[in-house]
Amino acid sequence: MVKIRLTRTGRKKFPSFRIVAIEHTKKRDGKYIEKLGHYNPSKKPEELKIDKEKIAKWVKNGAQVSRAVQQLIDGTYKFIPYQPNKNKGDTDNSEETKQNDSASDHKDNETNTKEVENKKE
Repeated sequence: MVKIRLTRTGRKKFPSFRIVAIEHTKKRDGKYIEKLGHYNPSKKPEELKIDKEKIAKWVKNGAQVSRAVQQLIDGTYKFIPYQPNKNKGDTDNSEETKQNDSASDHKDNETNTKEVENKKE
């Protein structure tokens, strides 16, 4: 089965993508059958060139279009660059953290109380 999808090009932290027709069993950046366009989100404004006639030909022949490519064609695609979480301990689960802290405080208080009782005896 042939799919129309993105293949990554460009350098580290400055991606650009080719829109290609490729066999679905091939790797993301594997050998493709035909180049159908390109997309460069690193440029301002973003650069997008699509050969809609070639895409229509492939779809007519049974190729499936990936979600990202379909959104690019429709004009609704939003590229979100990867931004790793710098502080691995920081999370957005502030409520869970508070609950865990209060639970550990409660255990600490019980332990301290038992220690005090044992010393009195």
